[in-house]
Amino acid sequence: MKRKKDIVIPPEAEKMTIYEYEQKYSKRQNVRGAKILLRFLAAAIGVIIAACLILISLKAVELFDDKNVRLGVGIGAGVASVIIFICLYIIPLVKILKSDYFITNVNAKTAREAQKHNKKVRRDIAAKIIEITASVDGVGWYDSAVVGEMAIALNAGNEEGIKLALTDLYTDSVKKSAKSLITKSALKSAMYSALSQTSRVDALLVAFLNLQLVKDITFLYGFRPSDAKLVKIFARVLQNSLIAYGLGSVKIGNSIVKTMGDAVKGIPFLGSAISALVDSSVQGLTNGVLTAVIGYQTIRYLTQEYKLQDILDGIEVAETEEELRETCAEIESELRKTGGKPSPSVA
Repeated sequence: MKRKKDIVIPPEAEKMTIYEYEQKYSKRQNVRGAKILLRFLAAAIGVIIAACLILISLKAVELFDDKNVRLGVGIGAGVASVIIFICLYIIPLVKILKSDYFITNVNAKTAREAQKHNKKVRRDIAAKIIEITASVDGVGWYDSAVVGEMAIALNAGNEEGIKLALTDLYTDSVKKSAKSLITKSALKSAMYSALSQTSRVDALLVAFLNLQLVKDITFLYGFRPSDAKLVKIFARVLQNSLIAYGLGSVKIGNSIVKTMGDAVKGIPFLGSAISALVDSSVQGLTNGVLTAVIGYQTIRYLTQEYKLQDILDGIEVAETEEELRETCAEIESELRKTGGKPSPSVA
């Protein structure tokens, strides 16, 4: 099995020390702050979803004049809203947050534990992919030949073989499957928004579809982005929902279209495509594009962190506690031999 050219690990990775890795790849992060912010953003998305469900339920109740009918519709809408909230928000959110992730933002003190953690994550990912390929007939997400080689490597405890197989999957079949998921999700977002033309429904659909896409990509890759990266993704989901609500609340005009074009100008073709359309379909197209942005942002973060854990796995971790203990033991042994007097070699 050959490693693809575009994912060859840089030569310096084999010679890099933890201090060089820390200087080049590690950034100062408030880990606790990231976790708090992540929860806050998740809660904010939940509040928007809940508010939209309540407003839609109230709107449904207002369609009827009879009190008894309105009461029945209200109860039915409330129950439906709770079920929708649980199925399309709570469950995807829990699945995303419970997924494991690679630890790559490390220093000399935390590198060794990070390497052990990442090794376990790689093995868990390999086991999941092997199980899915074997148990789900015709899933088509993973190259079965590569998965077969990975199963052999996993059973043999061949860490390099596992990494090589995962790398091949992530740069070929998994990447293709992820792009297919993004396209389908973006099309759903675009079509549903174009049909609804309602701010509440648009915001609701965009939030649901964005979260579902992140969950599906995370499941496909077998791991999620780190908390710091997930904060950026959730912030984008929140932003997309607010944009969707705003697009449904105002008349689409040149200025808004231009703003949407500028928002995605970093993605080839998409910015100019949005700026070229100035009718009601822009709302659907914009929501579809913003959903695609979420998908590609998630893939980019997953790819970055997978490459970093591969580099981290090959670095030289110096001055560990174990080495310090060995040095102390040597000093104690030498002192016992010489009775506390300096040996000729030391003198």
